[in-house]
Amino acid sequence: MTAATALTELLLSRIRDVADYPEPGVVFKDITPLLADPAAFTALTDALAEVARDTGATKVVGLEARGFILGAPVALRAGLGFVPVRKAGKLPGATLAQAYDLEYGSAEIEVHAEDLSAGDRVLVVDDVLATGGTAEASLTLIRRAGAEVAGLAVLMELGFLGGRTRLEPALASAPLKALLTV
Repeated sequence: MTAATALTELLLSRIRDVADYPEPGVVFKDITPLLADPAAFTALTDALAEVARDTGATKVVGLEARGFILGAPVALRAGLGFVPVRKAGKLPGATLAQAYDLEYGSAEIEVHAEDLSAGDRVLVVDDVLATGGTAEASLTLIRRAGAEVAGLAVLMELGFLGGRTRLEPALASAPLKALLTV
């Protein structure tokens, strides 16, 4: 068994499907069992830190909220700074904001204006890539702050929702790495 196959099997074995959550017809991918298992969480962190090193990232951005849980230890393991991208109104001080559309409405994310600057190469880390709206907004926000997008790394891509296709123009040839695709 290759190391990649072993990692895939370990991660999949620790992700629980929850039917009809948060609404009927949805199968929620619960990563809390993975986070509770130190071996699986370490393997995940190491794999994402390798992506950070491979992309030449100088900082890691984590998307609220599970992207914080994954992005902070990835940044630490890779020896990089960590920058949270939060929902609007959650950060004190000067921020840059980016609005984006959701299936049923719109939302806005923010970053501290001084946390990203020219010369930064930023890897965005999140748990799941679904439709790609939040990730796309984060890429725009990073560039508006004057930084370069090094790539996007996620634990899991829900391929049937088309997020990768949506993100291709926004990534502008920066890599998108999903450790799992379901």
